Amino acid sequence: MAYKIKFGTDGWRGVIAEDYTFDNVRRCAQGFANYMLAQGKQGQWVVVGHDKRFSSEHFAAATAEVLAGNGLKVYLTQEATPTPVIAYAVVDKKAAGAINITASHNPPTDNGFKVRNHTGGAIDPEGLIQIESGIPDDLKDVKRKNYKEAEAAGEIVKFDAATPYIDHLINDKLIDLQPIKDAGLTVMVDTMWGNGAGWFPRLLAGGKTKVIEIHNERNPSFPEMKRPEPIQPNIDVGLKATVDNKADVLLITDGDADRCGIGDENGEFINQLRVYALLAYYLLEVRGERGDIVKTLSTTNMLNKLGEIYGVPVHETGVGFKFVAPKMTETNALIGGEESGGYAFRGNVPERDGILAGLYMLDFMVKTGKKPTELLKDLFAKVGGEYYYDRVDSPFSGDPEARKQIIRDNNPKTLGGLKVTELITVDGFQFKLEDGGWMLIRFSGTEPIMRVYTETRHKDKVKAILEDGLKVAGIK
Repeated sequence: MAYKIKFGTDGWRGVIAEDYTFDNVRRCAQGFANYMLAQGKQGQWVVVGHDKRFSSEHFAAATAEVLAGNGLKVYLTQEATPTPVIAYAVVDKKAAGAINITASHNPPTDNGFKVRNHTGGAIDPEGLIQIESGIPDDLKDVKRKNYKEAEAAGEIVKFDAATPYIDHLINDKLIDLQPIKDAGLTVMVDTMWGNGAGWFPRLLAGGKTKVIEIHNERNPSFPEMKRPEPIQPNIDVGLKATVDNKADVLLITDGDADRCGIGDENGEFINQLRVYALLAYYLLEVRGERGDIVKTLSTTNMLNKLGEIYGVPVHETGVGFKFVAPKMTETNALIGGEESGGYAFRGNVPERDGILAGLYMLDFMVKTGKKPTELLKDLFAKVGGEYYYDRVDSPFSGDPEARKQIIRDNNPKTLGGLKVTELITVDGFQFKLEDGGWMLIRFSGTEPIMRVYTETRHKDKVKAILEDGLKVAGIK
């Protein structure tokens, strides 16, 4: 019986050598090729990139062989490349789509297989189902072409994805780098042993601003952190380094650099919901731009408040960029994002971009002359006070449907002492609370984990709401 490859929130991920094997990667690539051919993409180009995890470049080469064997042509990145740079390469090269070998923020045991469409954005849920259904059970149904033969025939071409992306940032006026270079900031950067290494020093070279990087070599075991996810405790070393170096801000990119975390000048973490609200506030207030906001239901209600203040629509989707990207494309949204720290911007591809998010945070500081703590105070003054967030992850085994039935049966009337006003089941179970906050229970689409999240206006109720959420799910 062949291993069943299932696509989650953002592609397929598995444990290296257990289920993430060369044979299964080839099967998965065949499923993508079948999808491309069904879309009439015969003979067109596909971008293939990879991260710095164990053997990622070899899994990428195996993927390229399968695509070439199916009559598709491949642009293969010449080195480990950030996900947003791979996404932009799709547009720059006018490719039909992309495959990215990365497990993003997962533990070091894992690797993954992300797929993207012609916009560089995530493929919608219907497309993922089609790719899954096209994955053959047997390797005899996988078509392959020898790598060297395909390369000699011009069917696999290695290329530099970095230069066109940098030109895009500058020439399409997404960001003016010179004021940041001239500002004389000390910028701490934690690249989490991943694809973001070297990018901020390269972009900000030649001025008074100093960039100090840590965790910027290749090390697939990710020392000094549990995983390359830009949240605590993984970022504690970076937060301490910020204080030790008297830096003005800490920028953190995850394993494939599509997500961005922020630490303030005091070495305190600014959670990802607050960062999303800060970035939206920057675009609306400082840059004076207008446009729709797309948010997953697991992120902040500060965005709804900003939407009211600035008169822009706010759209709420399920969790994952497979929902966010199509909605951004549909509405030409100003910004889209999710709770995990991934943010996408108009004028760029509809894909999370940890590099551009970091640059925008620096530009926010430069244009206002304020530190991150001061920017947060301004944001809270604008939205009418502070919002508090936290999340707990609980390992999960067994039938998710049985667990979901427990949640339905419990049907809480209060959480953390706050009255439940509404239940939304778009993606998991979101309980709206009387203070305008919420608690969400959902199952990860990429790992055997159940997550409980909350955002509330009451700092003293965060822990109680999460504990009640675990009880509702039958964990406590």
